[in-house]
Amino acid sequence: MCTDNQQPHSHCKMKGFLSFLILWLISKNKMTGAEITQELEKRRGNRPSPGTIYPVLKHLTEKELLEFDDEKKYSLTKRGEEELELSINKFFETFCDIEEMRSHCKCHQHQQQ
Repeated sequence: MCTDNQQPHSHCKMKGFLSFLILWLISKNKMTGAEITQELEKRRGNRPSPGTIYPVLKHLTEKELLEFDDEKKYSLTKRGEEELELSINKFFETFCDIEEMRSHCKCHQHQQQ
């Protein structure tokens, strides 16, 4: 993630795809750690352990990309929104041929039905 001396708008490399995916999920709805785990299980087919999810949530919170409320629902901070936008742009720069890749994905064919 970002180090404290980086510019706020410089692209910060994600520690892993899980951080990116968590930011994406939370950008759509405030979620608890358990809700994030359930959504990841639906997407990946296996349930990530709390030892996987909560350290990432803690890291993202410490970097001021996430915050949580009294109900322990996480949401993006302004900085988190900016980081997600930069990361989405970087993702599409990297996978500029994603539509071609999608045509080979069995999950995509299933979603169209």
